[in-house]
Amino acid sequence: MQIHIVRPGDSLWRIAQMYSVTIELLAASNEIPDPNRLVIGQTIVIPIWGSYHWVAPSETLYQISILYNVPLAELMQINGITNPNNIYAGLRLYIPQKQRMVVDTAAYIDVIGSGVAFPSIVNRVGIHLTYLNIFSYAVNRNGSLTTITDEPTIQASIRQRAMPLMVLTNFEDGTFSRELATTILSSEALQNTVLDNAIAVMQQKGYGGLDVDFEYLGAENRERYNAFMRRAADRLRPFNLLLSAALAPKLSADQQGTLYEGHDYRAHGETNDIVFLMTYEWGWSGGPPMAVSPIDQVRAVLDYAVTEIPRDKIMMGIPLYGYDWTLPYVPGGQWARSISPQQAIELALRYNTNIEYDTVSQAPFFNYADEQGRQHIVWFEDARSIQAKFNLVKEMGIRGCFYWVLGRSFPQNWLLIEDNFEVRKLI
Repeated sequence: MQIHIVRPGDSLWRIAQMYSVTIELLAASNEIPDPNRLVIGQTIVIPIWGSYHWVAPSETLYQISILYNVPLAELMQINGITNPNNIYAGLRLYIPQKQRMVVDTAAYIDVIGSGVAFPSIVNRVGIHLTYLNIFSYAVNRNGSLTTITDEPTIQASIRQRAMPLMVLTNFEDGTFSRELATTILSSEALQNTVLDNAIAVMQQKGYGGLDVDFEYLGAENRERYNAFMRRAADRLRPFNLLLSAALAPKLSADQQGTLYEGHDYRAHGETNDIVFLMTYEWGWSGGPPMAVSPIDQVRAVLDYAVTEIPRDKIMMGIPLYGYDWTLPYVPGGQWARSISPQQAIELALRYNTNIEYDTVSQAPFFNYADEQGRQHIVWFEDARSIQAKFNLVKEMGIRGCFYWVLGRSFPQNWLLIEDNFEVRKLI
């Protein structure tokens, strides 16, 4: 597939003509809200197998073959060229599809309180997933687990051959609790009770593994958490259940902060089958405006992670959302509103503003003024930022990528998964 960036004067009809596809296919594939109105800077994924290249002035066929890593003879044959010197500026060349990398993909889905509403989402995107991480079973202080309505989502996941993973959290009173984690991790008896209950649920409901998402543990719980994960691995293996953990995006082993100090990359890399690195939330609703998942920061996390964790266990996190900040940003003031990539496009259309692209963070953004005259800035994800992340997965040679969180509309992401990867299925 190919990514087209809308320029001044573009229309959906003109873009369709350029790539020899129909307007209807472009509008449906990208879920364009109004085919008669496009945003300058908006990305449109062209659903074709392979891509096109328009010859630039003074560009040679040999240079193009090097650019796309396609043998010159193959490029000539595909495009019906007999003389490689007889090409001209503006000539459209077809570039064949590259071999796709086999990866694992996963997505978290938050079913707390409304699990019965989510099977339709899984039915739409489950074909693109290796795992579905169902969030969440929170541990209680006595080792019991909260109950959630997850059966319809599990069944939808299994129908799409996406292995359901049971997410276990230290979630209490609407937030991750350090005190709750300390209570559980300080007692072998409570840990065994938690694991007894988790294994019983997984066997009863058809889960394929356990994903532990214990956050804000602090340094005092680092070794306790490592010991718990080793105990979990020993308990799960006889049942052929996978073990994974969601870890904070660290840059070094001794990184300071309650979020980071309890997560030991090396220990988790030795114990777990999979490690989900939460490489997002640099830009967050309570913080200053910036990209949610800037590629330079994501790369820095992965550069450290591969020194501690086997590459074939690492899953890189990708957000399926962005944020709309009201300016000026004031620490402790109004929090940013979370929006989907599709909502971001609709906002840009509504306020007639152009979308810009930051080449350092590899992320789109735009500014607008609302009806009350308040200034806003929106950072979100588009086809370019997703492709940059997919390129990083390939470059680093890691296991794959995962998403937080399903329920936000982003059709271009799923189109690009098809183009870049062959998704491994385990069930």
